[in-house]
Amino acid sequence: MNYLLSDTSFWAFVGLILFFVVIIFVGAPKMIGKALDDRADLIRKELDEARRLREEAQELMATYERKQTEAAAEAEAIIKQAKAEADYLRDNAKTEISQRIERRTAMAEQRIAQAEAQAAKEVKSLAADLAVEAAEQLLSKKLTKTQRNALLKADTAALKDQLN
Repeated sequence: MNYLLSDTSFWAFVGLILFFVVIIFVGAPKMIGKALDDRADLIRKELDEARRLREEAQELMATYERKQTEAAAEAEAIIKQAKAEADYLRDNAKTEISQRIERRTAMAEQRIAQAEAQAAKEVKSLAADLAVEAAEQLLSKKLTKTQRNALLKADTAALKDQLN
């Protein structure tokens, strides 16, 4: 036994045993277990948070994709409506232009008809005046002055009344 007391390995072994006894007595295994459990709980919470965030991100992505689809559909509807309005406005413009052309054509035709009527009236008036002058000249040569004047006045008044 003396041999064991003088051996340094023995005392190192005894120190090691005492160290383990003190550690167990102080509760180091419980503290280590608690620390490991706490760490496991923290990791579990972080994993749960990561899952929750991933699900939330997927929901947000689905929401944004749905909104993008709705926006695309709305844009398509707006484009379709704009095209329809443009077609309507174009057709209205064509109709309005056609109506304006028809009105202007009718006005021009009316002016032409008025000008023709005025020209015909002037021609009739000129023809009447020439006929009156010719009649005056013929009658002045064959009739006496008093006959001429009476006949001329009567015929001139009658002719003017008929022409005007």
